This record gives sequence, C-alpha cells and structure tokens, in this order.
Amino acid sequence: MYIVTGGAGFIGSAMVWKLNQMGIDDILIVDNLAKTDKWKNLVNLRYEDYIHRDQFFKFILEGDDPFKTDAVIHMGACSSTTEQDADFLMENNYRYTQMLCRFCLQHDVRFINASSAATYGDGQFGFDDDHEGIDRLKPMNMYGYSKQLFDLWAKRGGVLDKLVSLKFFNVFGPNEYHKDDMKSVICKAFHQIGETEEMKLFKSYKPEYPHGGQKRDFVYIKDCVDVMWWFLQNPQANGIFNIGTGQAREWNELARSVFAAMDVEPNISYIEMPETIRDKYQYFTQANMSKLVEAGYDKPFTSLEDAAKDYVQNYLAQEDPYLKS
Repeated sequence: MYIVTGGAGFIGSAMVWKLNQMGIDDILIVDNLAKTDKWKNLVNLRYEDYIHRDQFFKFILEGDDPFKTDAVIHMGACSSTTEQDADFLMENNYRYTQMLCRFCLQHDVRFINASSAATYGDGQFGFDDDHEGIDRLKPMNMYGYSKQLFDLWAKRGGVLDKLVSLKFFNVFGPNEYHKDDMKSVICKAFHQIGETEEMKLFKSYKPEYPHGGQKRDFVYIKDCVDVMWWFLQNPQANGIFNIGTGQAREWNELARSVFAAMDVEPNISYIEMPETIRDKYQYFTQANMSKLVEAGYDKPFTSLEDAAKDYVQNYLAQEDPYLKS
C-alpha cells in the first residue's frame, strides 16, 4: 500500500497519476475534500480507498499500521503562502508531519515529505539544500516557516538520513485548478489571454530587475513526480533535496511561452504589486540541483517552453484538463 496524503491536491494527485502510470493502484488517498473541487482531480485516477485526514490521524496516534504500508508520500499541507493563521499552520503543517514521520520511522516505512523553496526566504543565504546551512535560513512567510520547522526538527533528531524532504520550487501543471489565487501564473494566464489577449505581470520595485524581469525556478509537475518515483525506487537516497530545474527564468519569458503555446501574439502589461506582499516577495529563486544529481538522478528536466506547450495544449485547452491514468 502506498499512502498519499494530500492525494486529491495538486502534487498529491499528480503522484497518484504517476503511480498509476507505473501500474500501481494499491493506493490510499488521505485528504480533506470539504467543499472544494479537489475531488475532480481523482475522477480519472485509480486508487484503493480514500480516508479523511482526521480519521487517518487517529490511526497514527494509535501507533498501528492496518494498511501494511510500503511508503507514505506526504503532500498534505496548507500550501497558501498568504495564510495568516499561524496556529493552524503549526498544527496542520508542522505537528501533523512530525507525527506521520514518527509513524513511518516506527514501522520502517519510506517517508517522502513536501518541504518548500519558501524556506529559503529572500535567498540571501542561497538556495543550497545542504543540511549544514538550513539553520540560518529565514523564511519570509508563515507557510515557509512551518516547512522549515520540520526540516530543523528532523535534523536535530538525527533522522534526515532516514527520510526525504523535498524543497519544491515554482511547480505548475495539470490538477492545480482548485487552488484559486495559489494557481500558477501559467494557469491564470491561459484564461486571461483567452479572454483579453493580454497578460498582466507585477511591476518590479528593485532597480536591478526590470518589470517582469523577476526570476523564478519554474518546474513542471511531471518532472516533480518523476523525481519522487525515483526516490521510491532508491531508498538509499535520503535527506533534504531541492526540486527545481536549476535554471531561473524571467516572468516575461514565462509569459511569452504561454502566448506561443496559444499561438497568440505577445501582449504584456505591468500592474502594481499589492502592498501586502511587496516586502515578502522573492525576486530570484534558483535551485541548486547538484545534490540530486550526485545522488544518482540523471533524467533531464523539461524546458519552460516545452512544459508550457504541453500544459496549455494537452490540458488547459482540453474539455477534460485533468491527468488521466
């Protein structure tokens, strides 16, 4: 049994899709569907059962493993970088992850956890995933801090060599449609361009970056799940790892890739950034991917242009845009 927490969410459902592609459907999905549209991510997928997050947590607290688990892929978390309820993030993102990690260590179960590039803050200390440097990182929002806390806890407890914690950079791709304001810019741009033939980007407030010239490490969801599958097949590889492409790209380049995928002439305008996020905005992110390569992962990452084309033409432009097993 493979347990995927957050299995109806963006990265979680994509991982279920990957497992299905590899012929696996003995999967338990853990999530909190509530009144969201996340259930639509599951319609095209194959899995054994679904269990609510709270009910699953009761099993964890009891210390039993009734599922005969091979691996837990823990993608379940509040991923909103603007979430203001710090107590909720402490409980949902940090405490829950601690409990689940202990459960996996107790039962000798492979544990793959979703950390985040938000742990790097403004990037003043770089974007290296070495264990020695994580103590000095200063996340700029509570979401990033909740992820940082688990990595620090695992380091202090001496268990980083028994688990995988993945620092996802700017992930985009199919099955993110339920994320509202947290959807990728590519997803938002497709609909914006379709309606207005124009794309709006935030202005820059730093002279070294032109408008739209802010840079991020954009990584396609299909590459992310390929990496996670590799970790499932290589249990000797453990620790904190970045998941990005290793190449920072401008928002302007991302915009042009969407226009090209839609066969529309580029038309970009620049708008004011909300004051609430200006002092927390990351102007540059670029994953150092050498550690993953040194661990043995050798599959190339999809270019921004090719990924945007696949996402736009094979998903966003389709009547059923969801990943299909």
